[in-house]
Formats: sequence, C-alpha cells, structure tokens
Amino acid sequence: MGKISFVFPGQGAQYVGMAKDLYENSSEAKEMVKMAEEAAEVKLSDIMFNGSEDALKQTDITQPAIFLHSVILASLIRKVNPDMAAGHSLGEYSALVCSGAVQFYDAVKLVRTRGKAMLQSGIEQPGTMAAVIGFDSEKLIAVCNEASQFGIVQCANFNCPGQIVISGAVEGVKAAMDLAKKAGAKLVKELVVSGAFHSPLMASAKNELKLKLDSTQFYTGKIPVYANVTAKPVTDPVEIKKLLQEQLTMPVRWEETIKNMISDGADEFVEIGPGKVLQGLIKKINPDVKTSGIDKFTDLERFI
Repeated sequence: MGKISFVFPGQGAQYVGMAKDLYENSSEAKEMVKMAEEAAEVKLSDIMFNGSEDALKQTDITQPAIFLHSVILASLIRKVNPDMAAGHSLGEYSALVCSGAVQFYDAVKLVRTRGKAMLQSGIEQPGTMAAVIGFDSEKLIAVCNEASQFGIVQCANFNCPGQIVISGAVEGVKAAMDLAKKAGAKLVKELVVSGAFHSPLMASAKNELKLKLDSTQFYTGKIPVYANVTAKPVTDPVEIKKLLQEQLTMPVRWEETIKNMISDGADEFVEIGPGKVLQGLIKKINPDVKTSGIDKFTDLERFI
C-alpha cells in the first residue's frame, strides 16, 4: 500500500482573500483565526481577507497568514490521516503542527517571531535572492563559491531539477547571476524579497528565533516530518528545535526531501494551503506520483 503525504507551502503563496471562505463556512476556522490573532497580536484576518497586497506580502504578516491558512485546512480534514509530512521553509511549521510536535497557539507565536526577526535581519544586513532555471546544481554551487569573493552568496532552495534559488549579499548574488548566465543557465531572475533568506545574512534572526524555540514546548511527532535542512524524517523534539533554528541560514533541500519521501513509500502528495506551487515542483521531481491540493473550503469535500 502506498502512503499519503501532506505538504505545506511557504512564503510567496499568499493572496488577498486567502482563508476568507474557511472563516465564513466553519466555526472551527473562526475560532482558530481568533486564537491566532491573540497569539500574533495583530489583526491577521483584516489583511488576509481584504488586503492590501503590499501589507500582506510583508514578511512578518505573510508568514503567520500562510501558516494560519494551512493549519486551518489541515485541522478540518477528517477522512484522511497522513503517513508523513513536509513543508517548504515556513511550511515546516505547518507540518509540525499537523504532526502534533507543537501546539497551534505556540506555533503562531513562533512563526510571528520568525517573520519579524527575518524582516529585521533584512534591514540590518540587506541582501537579495535570484532564481536560476535550467542549470545543474553542482555547477551552481561552484558558481556561488566563485562569486562569494564579491559578497556572501549560496544556494538557498533546491526546489526541483533545474530550478534553484540563490541568496546572499547584493554584490555576491549579482556576480553569481552573471556567471550563471555566461555558463548557460536558461533563465536568471532576481526576486522581489525583503532579505537574503536561507543564507548566513539571517544569522541575527536565527539567534532571536532560538530564544523563542528554547522557551516553547515541543513533543514527539506522531508522524515523521521531513526537515528542510537534512531532507530526512524527524520526530524527536530536541532535534526538531535544532533544525528549525538552522533552517534560517541553511538551504531548503526540497527536491531531495520529496525523493526521500517517495523512497519511504509516499505515492500521493496533498498540498495544504494557498496556491499550487508545491504540486508543480513535485511533478517535476517525479511525474509518476499523485498530487492534489486543498486551498478553498470546497476543496475539502472529499476529506470531511
């Protein structure tokens, strides 16, 4: 028998109006929004439901908004129990709540702290990110090593074959972009971001997040969550905390994560949260597995 995996999206999946239908159709969703707003100390629903788009894409708002949307959806699923879970960057927190490794209210506080700390790191240590399409990962690592003489730059997201994101200081990223173009990358595009996520420039955010992680109760996960940092399953609370801290300055090994989940028996992936980005990446990693998504209340029909 195959296994089902729940996967949770990260930053960039947000849109104005997200989760509004969940709020309007479910008393449980209403209660979770209320709890999240209390924990985050911000009126998330106003920004999620009505915008503006600029307000919603601020890192310290985006992260709790996507997390809240994803976890509400997961909590409304009744008929399906996942065998394993994973999340892309921020989405790892949603996956950990799904696994029972951390309580919802505590996770909201963590995600809010993470978003604010990452935003502040981006102000203190300005940086940028760029997508590199149609280029070998080993070659891109070598390109980043060469370009790092101009400023910190490293691979930040190994998303799928031929799609990698680099991150670091502006000068380092620009140099790596030029080198990758000259070496034959099909497309190199700078991203509109507020900081150099998953790079050493997030060091101060990593330190701030550690303080919050240390004071948060974690539990042994009921199902394994495949960590971004190692691409391997984890259930131990001490290891989970360590990996969440490291995640801020280390690459997201998404392609390897999905391959490992498939090797461990996953043949169906359900993306839970806004958008369809992860479904697209998974299909590029392995077109033979089944993928689907739950974003709207109507998508829940076969699960409740």
